[in-house]
Amino acid sequence: MIERLIDFSIRRRWLVLVAVLAVAALGLWNYGRLPIDAVPDVTNVQVQINTAAPGFSPLETEQRITFPVETAMAGLPHLDFTRSLSRYGLSQVTVIFKDGTDIYFARQLISERITQVKDQLPPGVTVEMGPISTALGEIYMWSVEAKEDAKNEQGQPYTSTDLRTIQEWIIKPQLRNVPGVIEINSIGGYEKQYDVTPRPERLVSYGLSFRDVMDALMRNNANVSAGYIERNGEQYLIRVPGQVLGIEDIEQIIVGGGEGVPIRIRDVADVGLGKELRTGAATLNGKETVVGVALMLMGENSRAVADRVDMKMKEVNRSLPPGVTARTLYTRTKLVDATIDTVKKNLFEGALLVMAILFALLGNWRAAVITTFVIPLSMMFAITGMVTNKVSANLMSLGALDFGLIVDGAVIIVENCMRRLTNEQARLGRLLAHEERLLTVREATKEVITPSIFGAIIIMVVYLPILTLQGVEGKMFVPMAATVLLALLGAMIFSLTFVPAAIAIWIGRRLTEKENVLMRSAKRFYVPLLDWALQKRGLVLTGAVVALALSLALFTRLGGEFIPTLDEGDLGLEIYRVVGTGMDQAVKMQEPFEKALLELPEVKLTFGRLGTAEVATDPMSPNQGDEFVILKPEKEWPNPKKPKAQLIEEVDARVKQVVGTGVEIEQPVQLRANELIAGVKSDMAVKIFGDDVDVLKETAENIRAVLAKIRGATAPKVQQVDGLPLLSIQLKREALARYGLSVGEVQDVVEMAIGGKSAGEVFDA
Repeated sequence: MIERLIDFSIRRRWLVLVAVLAVAALGLWNYGRLPIDAVPDVTNVQVQINTAAPGFSPLETEQRITFPVETAMAGLPHLDFTRSLSRYGLSQVTVIFKDGTDIYFARQLISERITQVKDQLPPGVTVEMGPISTALGEIYMWSVEAKEDAKNEQGQPYTSTDLRTIQEWIIKPQLRNVPGVIEINSIGGYEKQYDVTPRPERLVSYGLSFRDVMDALMRNNANVSAGYIERNGEQYLIRVPGQVLGIEDIEQIIVGGGEGVPIRIRDVADVGLGKELRTGAATLNGKETVVGVALMLMGENSRAVADRVDMKMKEVNRSLPPGVTARTLYTRTKLVDATIDTVKKNLFEGALLVMAILFALLGNWRAAVITTFVIPLSMMFAITGMVTNKVSANLMSLGALDFGLIVDGAVIIVENCMRRLTNEQARLGRLLAHEERLLTVREATKEVITPSIFGAIIIMVVYLPILTLQGVEGKMFVPMAATVLLALLGAMIFSLTFVPAAIAIWIGRRLTEKENVLMRSAKRFYVPLLDWALQKRGLVLTGAVVALALSLALFTRLGGEFIPTLDEGDLGLEIYRVVGTGMDQAVKMQEPFEKALLELPEVKLTFGRLGTAEVATDPMSPNQGDEFVILKPEKEWPNPKKPKAQLIEEVDARVKQVVGTGVEIEQPVQLRANELIAGVKSDMAVKIFGDDVDVLKETAENIRAVLAKIRGATAPKVQQVDGLPLLSIQLKREALARYGLSVGEVQDVVEMAIGGKSAGEVFDA
């Protein structure tokens, strides 16, 4: 079969060249569709189920929401495991499926289970699945800022509430339409809301309750449609608008009254614009701000999506009120471009080196050009295969390509064809006729096709076991093996088809065989060395065995690492403070912390996210947060040659001087990937399972003490599972009975009086 393929390639050489050009064109077209990222996406197939439960403490959240939701997920097809967390006002259950499960199929299964469990959950809670994104999904971040002299519509300086409103109603809707963006997340500032604060003494004097106020607000804030009527052949639609438009309308709502004297909301309560009990905040260079995050749809090209968001952001800025801007803080394009530039540089230099060696050793520039063409053709073939198999271009998948291996088979065929053509010409003492040249090329190719294919297959077999890897290892290394195998397969196909066809077309009729200067010089050194080695073969073999033994001894002392850490260019810090730290206090503590970071001349800006954002992709307590330290380009550093490790030590020393704040220094993508894979942001974690929290805590402390003694371990810590201050209002049922009250009535009063309760929505005119 292979011989027939070679015969066909030589007889239909022009058709083969057309087919090769078609493959190259297809590869160039697929290059524009190739997903590009810095590193492989190692996130497992997972779906987050977020349940918003305003006012619920962690205990109630765990008992009434997290446990029934997590239990309902048991038994799903292809389920691997589940994990969960319960925080104030939020339950998150993360469902992890086995590798290869279609994410949309998994979400459909979970949607069906959520429908079944909704009846078991408390009224008023909202259950929804997280966005279809991964650890590499946070591709673009920005802050909404106002100039110091900027004024809002009321002529007042912009507040954090105004900025959050601009983020939600102007920026977010526009960016959500960008292709490849699945969600826009917001954190910081306050959502605009109207607060109705009842005065208990007024309510008592009128004989009213909190529930009366709530019911009045709910009954007097709705629009009603009443069908239509026909008059004189004309149809009139009937509507009864009753929605409130602002503070004045709310104040006019009637709560009760008698004998013709109405009691309005303004008589028993204060109405005004207020602030929510927020669960998240954001800071920039020590000042509070509003931060937005664009989340990329799973499987999209991160650089292309980030570029599209950046272009759209320029349009968005033109639509913002005067004095307000959306400032880019972080974009994945920077990391991807830096990584791809490194890969391009390495690939280009590798290809250039192989070309130089080919031109130097083959001795015929046309033969060298034919062999060199195998490199770009194999790359185009590999790119088409990567797009078809949804393999992204990144540091791992492209960094393992070896152009020397790719052209190995082509070199063997070209060299033998050149030798046979030259020898046949010398034997006949004349130039070869056309048919003689084709026959010689055919026989020369067939002569070496076995070792050429055998060598390529041996290399491909070495990579085949990598394709069997699963989990994080598979996601990291399978793309690399797949890319190399595709490139080698393409090189083998082109060696059997393109190379003999190109030789038959392009190699000149007059050929001479002679060694170039480089080969003659190499032989002068190598031949005597070969003669000596054959004479002293016992000594040579002994030396080889001793060298092998020494190498094995040194190998046992080498350190081991899963993969080298990619330098993302910026730093990501995990912040942790004393449990129970309030959100406002945490924001105040950010100012000295971020100013300490800004004192380093290498730092361009720093911003942090505290607590939980609007979309709880990364839920945290107010005492926790992520800090992003954006560094200047190294050429702008006072010492451009300063090692990154030294800068990290300086950052660590600087933040340790800030009282009340502890950090773990990592990198933005690394921080997020660790969180989604294992549920913790550290590089290494030990998880302990059991029923007794006290026993788990004691065991964890013992493990921490052991880990602290390991050389290279830096300040291991135990995840906080208790210590959150909790004020419980214990109800006396016998006292309630004497007053004729129920538990629910008292709970409603406490809920509305302290935590507040939503009575509807206001649509601003």
